[in-house]
Amino acid sequence: MWHTSELREPAGKLLSELRRTTSPGSPARREYRWHDHSQRRQTIARLTPITSKDQVPAKDFAIVDAIVGSRGALQGPFSMFLHSPELAGRVAHLGALVRFEGSLDMRVRVLAAMTAAREFDAVYVWGAQTGSARRQGVPEETITAIREKHTRGVPPEDAQIIDFTMQLIRKHRVDDATFKAVQARFGNDQLLQLTGAIGYYVMLAMTVNACELEAAPGAEVLQP
Repeated sequence: MWHTSELREPAGKLLSELRRTTSPGSPARREYRWHDHSQRRQTIARLTPITSKDQVPAKDFAIVDAIVGSRGALQGPFSMFLHSPELAGRVAHLGALVRFEGSLDMRVRVLAAMTAAREFDAVYVWGAQTGSARRQGVPEETITAIREKHTRGVPPEDAQIIDFTMQLIRKHRVDDATFKAVQARFGNDQLLQLTGAIGYYVMLAMTVNACELEAAPGAEVLQP
């Protein structure tokens, strides 16, 4: 039989600990912020975002200039990548091809990017790519399907890209029927561009997840 006094003491200690760890300036308070509307934990990036040239050595200024020149600002994954400027520069060069150049249809790229972001629960990448998808006229039903990890109700050509991406990420392989269908639709060059795009967005997803980079202000917040 528990006595009332025995129950009160642990509860009092728990309340005291909760007050201590959530008081202003405490480590827990600094690490997490909470959204009242969803009670979802929002983390602060584990690395200080690099958003200006003066945060990197002078020898790496050209890398920063190239990234800003192609993207307009230092933000998102590149604010993390720039802790390793040489890596950032090489990733940016690949990203320019994946995102802005090449011959692959932009709608196909954004479908693959959203799917990769969802499979990795990469909230920054998801927010960036859903915004891009809406600007390109991707229906809300398709965005919802990717968010819910299925292809029901998605136009067949879009479903094909989502399925190809899901298979490659989940199974590390693509079945023969799916591969041949994508190959027949795009040819070998664009099939490899699609596969490379998936790999690129997986790399971004892994980076923002490792560094706990949250969605940009105003972007859709993915609920894992």
